[in-house]
Amino acid sequence: MNGINWFIKCLKQYTKFSGRARRCEFWWFVMIVWAISVAVKLGVALVAGAAAIRLVSGAVSLIFLMPLLAVSARRLHDIGKSGWFMLIPFYNFFLFVQNSMPGSNAYGANPKAQSA
Repeated sequence: MNGINWFIKCLKQYTKFSGRARRCEFWWFVMIVWAISVAVKLGVALVAGAAAIRLVSGAVSLIFLMPLLAVSARRLHDIGKSGWFMLIPFYNFFLFVQNSMPGSNAYGANPKAQSA
């Protein structure tokens, strides 16, 4: 799968907080959202002022908030942690970069094994 497919998968599963998500699914989604955010801010900066940048930036953030929370919870499930760990600053980044828990866990089957 390429990055766009991972991004679209996350958008389609924006209400799914159960199950597991691979590292590449999570990080591709984060990188593409970041790229969209930067592109939108630059585009708005070319045609409008600072107030418009804040307004559009807030709208973009709200659009991607639910999918980001869902994929974050699924990513944490992939390493065997509760989705609530995303609320712990800095430690959650350490958790997001860890490799998948081998085999099945309480949150489902290993998505790496399913895609192989």
